[in-house]
Amino acid sequence: MKVAFYGGSFDPPHLCHVLSVSMAMSIADLDRVLVVPCLEHVFHKNLTPFPHRVAMARLAFSQFGDRVEVSEVEAGLPAPSRTLDTLTHLQAQHPDWEIRLLIGSDILGETQKWYRFDEVSRIAPPLVIPRLGYPGGENVPPLPDISSTRVRELLKGGRPPGTLLPLVVARYVQSHGLYRP
Repeated sequence: MKVAFYGGSFDPPHLCHVLSVSMAMSIADLDRVLVVPCLEHVFHKNLTPFPHRVAMARLAFSQFGDRVEVSEVEAGLPAPSRTLDTLTHLQAQHPDWEIRLLIGSDILGETQKWYRFDEVSRIAPPLVIPRLGYPGGENVPPLPDISSTRVRELLKGGRPPGTLLPLVVARYVQSHGLYRP
């Protein structure tokens, strides 16, 4: 099975997250995308509680049906789990999987911060989706420069996120009072 591993904070999952998955499924030979919210951020960022981020990710990616799975695998691993740890665990659990690491081109300039990125790339060769303003990626148009940080800033400032969030995620955020000023 050909699986793209898409890890991140997803705090909250925004339009570019959804578009990245859609683009990956359109340009690469994939059977499934595994979306993996991190339990704890390796750089100790303050995150919205894990259950909320998992729930929002499930809502954001629900339109893809069973081709996209939101996994809580990191909840069962020592925290904080690094991408290499999670990939190694998944590889042991699913030896029949051919894994690709789904990343945006904005990540290419940060790989020196990753733990053993060379090993991550060996286990899961990167599938790079271009982001506006960042070099690299497949020969496809870049996705807009939307970040979870920007979305949180808008929400904390009492401003609506507009179309930066999938509607189902925006409704979840509102109903649960997340990111309030």
